Amino acid sequence: MSDSGSRRAPLWATLTATLFGVGYMQPGPGTWGSAATVLLWAAVAQFLPHSARIPTVMAVVVGVIVVGIPAATLVARASDRKDPGFVVIDEVAGQLVSLIAVPLAWKTFLVGFILFRVFDILKPTPVRQLERLPEGSGIVLDDVAAGIYALAVMQLLLHWGLLK
Repeated sequence: MSDSGSRRAPLWATLTATLFGVGYMQPGPGTWGSAATVLLWAAVAQFLPHSARIPTVMAVVVGVIVVGIPAATLVARASDRKDPGFVVIDEVAGQLVSLIAVPLAWKTFLVGFILFRVFDILKPTPVRQLERLPEGSGIVLDDVAAGIYALAVMQLLLHWGLLK
């Protein structure tokens, strides 16, 4: 085992990177991380005034990115893996991006969830290229880009009245 694999990441980094252990759920920890994010946002957003939802979710996205990148970096280094599957803070960031300005309804949450997962799995250009960024930046920012794709499609669906 390499020296980096024998170290443990700080507890704050592990709790953040794994969304308090959600990343250890199987199968598909990324899907569990996305689902938990949708449920958490649905629970929080319903108590926010309508005018506060967009600024709040955007602030949370920024916070998740700012804290998530170093957390993912530390956990990846400690595990001696480039992008450990149990790190799901990237799914949290990307999934939240996909839900910006989305009405609070089960249909929009389900479509946002599906769209994000599809773009996260398919990784269209430049999502795949962002994976090549170093450490936590590559882990988190490719999912943010997948979330932007999902957000764009979601907003088009809402604009065209295909989703209410």
